[in-house]
Amino acid sequence: MSAWHGKSRGTPLGYRIFVWVLKTFGILPAYFLLRIVVLYYFCFSFKASRQIYLLYRNKLKYGRFTSLIKLYNNYFLLGQSIIDKVVLMSGIKNKFSFHFDGEENLLKIADMKKGGILLSAHIGNWDVAGHLFTRLQTPINIVLYDAEHENIKKYLDGVTGKRNMNIIVIKDDLSHIYAISDAFAKNELVCMHADRFLPGNKTIRSEFLEQSAKFPLGPFLLAATFKVPVSYVFACKESKLHYHLFASEIKDYSKFGKDEMMNNMLRDYAAEMELKLKRYPEQWFNYFNFWE
Repeated sequence: MSAWHGKSRGTPLGYRIFVWVLKTFGILPAYFLLRIVVLYYFCFSFKASRQIYLLYRNKLKYGRFTSLIKLYNNYFLLGQSIIDKVVLMSGIKNKFSFHFDGEENLLKIADMKKGGILLSAHIGNWDVAGHLFTRLQTPINIVLYDAEHENIKKYLDGVTGKRNMNIIVIKDDLSHIYAISDAFAKNELVCMHADRFLPGNKTIRSEFLEQSAKFPLGPFLLAATFKVPVSYVFACKESKLHYHLFASEIKDYSKFGKDEMMNNMLRDYAAEMELKLKRYPEQWFNYFNFWE
């Protein structure tokens, strides 16, 4: 099985070069340089390329040539998402614009003062969504794996500065569960992905693109245990400098038992993911066999 292991690719030198280009010449020249880098991954990252190609060819039913074009664009958009993250979090001058569908839903879940979970996926640019959550004027907790290579992470932290949200790191000692519990006790929002898991983690199954797929159990178990409302959020790129953000209507599953609550939530989450994937097929940055 081609599994995800929670690590980002790249080198500190590569990040330094792109940051220098961004600060000296701007975003569009950095995108131009990115096309050269993308060719390397397109040609030599066989395992990752194979998985995303099979998604386009077998699941979304594109032709061979179209699938290859979308594979290249997928890598290009992934690189853009990293560049955009650095630009927005470091305050580099930019002309990004944003359209927010459902911001009223996030304001509503914040005003409920019951805590809540915002579930997303590796579709689009999560960091852009997180950056704009500051508009909610309520404490935000981001749950993530802290498995980036330490020297790259240290360099990026130096460029972007400290994040303006609380980061809850997933650890083997389960201390993140207590941190999430504390956040809910304070009626705060918790944001997390629900489309990836490390080998050995507990999973739950749902139909996704007409085939049973595994999803991480943790996010759905947390919502069911603490009986907090849920919204599904995504931030997808629609042009070079424009993002479209989505937040679903608030879902309250608390009237159901724990198992039914988790199954209903997973079904709704998978349906939202499928809609976004079909609308933005080049922006699901998934490089392992999701259905195995």
